[in-house]
Amino acid sequence: MFRPCIDLHEGKVKQIVGGTLSEGGGLRTNFVSEHSSSWYAELYRRDGLSGGHVIMLGPGNEEAALSALRAYPGGLQVGGGITAQNAGDFLEAGASHVIVTSYVFREGRLDRTRLNSLVAAVGRQRLVLDLSCRKKAAEYFVVTDRWQRFTELAISRPVLEELSAQCAEFLVHAVDVEGLCRGVELDLVGKLGEWSPIPVTYAGGARSMEDMIAVTETGHGRVDLTIGSALDIFGGTGVRYTDLVAYNRGLTR
Repeated sequence: MFRPCIDLHEGKVKQIVGGTLSEGGGLRTNFVSEHSSSWYAELYRRDGLSGGHVIMLGPGNEEAALSALRAYPGGLQVGGGITAQNAGDFLEAGASHVIVTSYVFREGRLDRTRLNSLVAAVGRQRLVLDLSCRKKAAEYFVVTDRWQRFTELAISRPVLEELSAQCAEFLVHAVDVEGLCRGVELDLVGKLGEWSPIPVTYAGGARSMEDMIAVTETGHGRVDLTIGSALDIFGGTGVRYTDLVAYNRGLTR
């Protein structure tokens, strides 16, 4: 299945090259939309696309995120700066789930106390763990802090099985190919489809409808795909939004 996204940077809907997102500058931006976050949310609502994610990339994006959630209550997940203290506010504003990454990792390690506090605050069924990763040697390691810091946690079957007991879904950006439109990391997709006992959304590198089909097949129908920079509604030329809507409808008939 295709899952939509709304990536927010400095209050605007953008598509960026994920690996360049750092405090030191050098950010590469593929697209800045003339439309608001709520415009995209209303589009997804009209076309029955649920389970998409709104990601706040840095400060200054909260109002744009809330605007999207209000436009499509119950239809979008939200992430970026989520903590046990503010997660409930976003759920009350209309988010179906909150997405969490850096908050539950400290000094490169999974902080189980913080994870438990989030589960207690919002419930397992409304929590999505962001396990966005980069490849090092032969393994994919979770990265945090704007995708710049490697953690000690490598994605594996035991890790996904353990963490699935504390969340409803996983969101996994393949950071090294995010925003580059050079093709998806099918090796990672295959592992996610084989190892994860709960739904997974993969993002990163998708450039065509062939990639959409490849993810469905390689992930054994158990991995959903987000397409960003290649999509025509984000200034891309590789994939038409209307084709993805039709694809989803074909799968759900």
